[in-house]
Amino acid sequence: MEPLREPEFAKCQEKVVCSGDTAEIKCIECGTFQCKSCESLLHSTKALKHHQRQRQRHSTSGGTSPARCELWCSSRNVVALHCKQCKCDMCGDCDEQMHKSGERAKHERRAVGYNTRCCGDSGFLLLNNEEKLMIEDTEKFIEQLGCTSSSKAKVVSIFGNTGDGKSHTLNQAFFHGREVFNTSSHQDSCTLGVWAAYSSEHSTIFIDTEGMLGASRNDRIRTRLLLKVLAVSDVVIYRSRAERLHNDLFEFLGDASDAYWKYLSPELKAASDRFQLSVPLSALGPAVVIFHETQYTLTLGAGSPSRELSADTLSKSAEMLETGQVLETDASAPVCAEDLLRARFSSMGQSVKSFSSVQYVGTQTQTSPTDFSDLFKSVCDHLQNSTVRSSRTPDVIFKTLQSLNDKFSGDIQNVQHKGFLDAYFTCPECCLACRKRCELSMNHMQDGVSHKISTSCCYNHQYDNKQYLCKVCYNRGIHSCVVPKTSASTDSSWTGLAKYAWSGYLIECKNCGVIYRSRQHWYGNKNPEHTAVKTENKHVWPSDLPMAGQDSTNTVRRLVDGVGSLAETMGNITSTPSKAVSSWVADQIAPKYWVPNHEILVCGECKKEFTAHQAKHHCRSCGKGFCEKCSSKTMPVPWRGWGSGPVRVCDSCYEEHRHKDVSAAAAASTDAATEQQGCPVTARYIGEVFHSTVSTAIDYPRGLVVESSRPKYWVPDAEIKACHKCKREFETSDAKHHCRACGQGFCDTCASERRPVPSKGWDYPVRVCSACSKRKDL
Repeated sequence: MEPLREPEFAKCQEKVVCSGDTAEIKCIECGTFQCKSCESLLHSTKALKHHQRQRQRHSTSGGTSPARCELWCSSRNVVALHCKQCKCDMCGDCDEQMHKSGERAKHERRAVGYNTRCCGDSGFLLLNNEEKLMIEDTEKFIEQLGCTSSSKAKVVSIFGNTGDGKSHTLNQAFFHGREVFNTSSHQDSCTLGVWAAYSSEHSTIFIDTEGMLGASRNDRIRTRLLLKVLAVSDVVIYRSRAERLHNDLFEFLGDASDAYWKYLSPELKAASDRFQLSVPLSALGPAVVIFHETQYTLTLGAGSPSRELSADTLSKSAEMLETGQVLETDASAPVCAEDLLRARFSSMGQSVKSFSSVQYVGTQTQTSPTDFSDLFKSVCDHLQNSTVRSSRTPDVIFKTLQSLNDKFSGDIQNVQHKGFLDAYFTCPECCLACRKRCELSMNHMQDGVSHKISTSCCYNHQYDNKQYLCKVCYNRGIHSCVVPKTSASTDSSWTGLAKYAWSGYLIECKNCGVIYRSRQHWYGNKNPEHTAVKTENKHVWPSDLPMAGQDSTNTVRRLVDGVGSLAETMGNITSTPSKAVSSWVADQIAPKYWVPNHEILVCGECKKEFTAHQAKHHCRSCGKGFCEKCSSKTMPVPWRGWGSGPVRVCDSCYEEHRHKDVSAAAAASTDAATEQQGCPVTARYIGEVFHSTVSTAIDYPRGLVVESSRPKYWVPDAEIKACHKCKREFETSDAKHHCRACGQGFCDTCASERRPVPSKGWDYPVRVCSACSKRKDL
């Protein structure tokens, strides 16, 4: 067949549906010039579907624009190669269609250097399918995009089901057919996570998302991930390749609108204030473009002009839907696609009032490739419209997405679809007493905000969640929580203790003062619930478990603290002479090989200087003085006359003598004792037994009293193995301190703060941990 000679002004030679319009296509195999309408009709049949066609060349005013594909794909696609046998330049998509099989697969083709770099070489993974942000900081984000920090851009994202060609749509419509987002023809391949790429031609960041209805380990995590991407987008494309629009499209967009309105929009405003963003974020959501591709079925509203559903129209539709009114349309007017969408959303009980607009773009593809020109035009119109959202710098976009991802993260409970918004974006914690869910957003505890439920709780005996409220303040509309305690905030420790012994415990309100005393009168004292307080059931949260279900009354503990304070004061006054006497007595009964106490100034091992209140321990083997840490080992020392039982030794003697034959040494212990005349250990041994017996007799009831006086929300000492904050394990000599607010056990460093805890009955400064010292609800 001779090649067609292209006339200067070619006219359609087929004239099937036209009267000789200007030809745009020449079919090599038909041998005629054809207009676009005739070409589409003729090649819709199976027999002519794969004819080789070539687009007519049109001169351009300038020579700097990249060459466009000459075949029947989108006229925007950039030339990638030249086929010698076909005698035309074509893009990569047309090359794949033209030369995928048969004799044409053997055609000689060469790459053409027409492509110009208008974007990054390829898309990059922004968020993986586990909601983990794969970019560390703003600088890395800008580097991956291939733009500058001062560049301003908008965000276009695409959503849809797996296999609907989302990545291919972005490549063909906005990147001239270049494979910026990876595509594959294999069944087991699909996009995972969220990918991004920048186009300097459009000043836009394009985001490709993971498909819905595909294989995923956690569909709920994937849906929340998609909603966070939707929140930072300016234009959202929902890609659907089906003969009819399915319900999942309307459900996703309706739920996305509710999620944006209830949860995402407030967090976007908070992020704007937190990062002091120069560009205010709009309260309205992105513009939505529904791109619907069919093959045999006419597109929605075919033959009727398309129009946008504005935000006012969407809001009015939502109000009518909430009030139960029927959405009416003018029967005489042509029904456009957007009216049909509006009626479909209404019939399903869905509202899309959060979106700035909703537009339908349909295309019927009977022969490949797909025509993306209408989609391209629609998206470009939205990008040029800055009345709702303006362009932003990449750092603003990244920080906003990072803030949303940090706020809404974590596990999601397995709930039914109807409650999915609460499950995806609200705090997962439930009250242990009434089993109701917290109404605040995820990770609100990081902002110092406590859990909240608007409804009241029920009483649970297991957690004993009843609390007292001042009745006078309650009648005034003031919520004042009170607890029983031993003394008023205006009383000193000893005055309060004396009043407690005479008139019993009291209840004090911060606004009204003392409102109740248990022994106010000689007889006839009433229960506080009948006179002074009103009871209310308090919600119990898992984080409050150490204090949940346990009485917060600290009456006995305050009494013990008062007595302990007196004992400590008296001890400090008499400590110096009493220790001097104790040291003198110990030296009188000590073996002669022991170094006297007054000569021991530093530890014999670590050389640390002894303080006035630090105990000095003698090694039973060498007789030198050591600290507790350096003389913690025990072993038999029969060669010094201590018999076969283990006694305290220093670390050096332990390492030196631990392999000795103890039985042989015990046999020679009599001779050793004889040789060491004047150095008997009997007096010291008897003294230690006496001291141990008396100390045990005194310490046992003391420990029993202290444990009995422990407020019930305190963790028992026996269960405290390590500091609750720094996790350092406690040694025998370490003191365990309870935080008066949370009741956990801490070391001295982690619980060194002092502040009143009125909610637990401590009106004066008491020991609290570093975390509770910053709480505002004490």
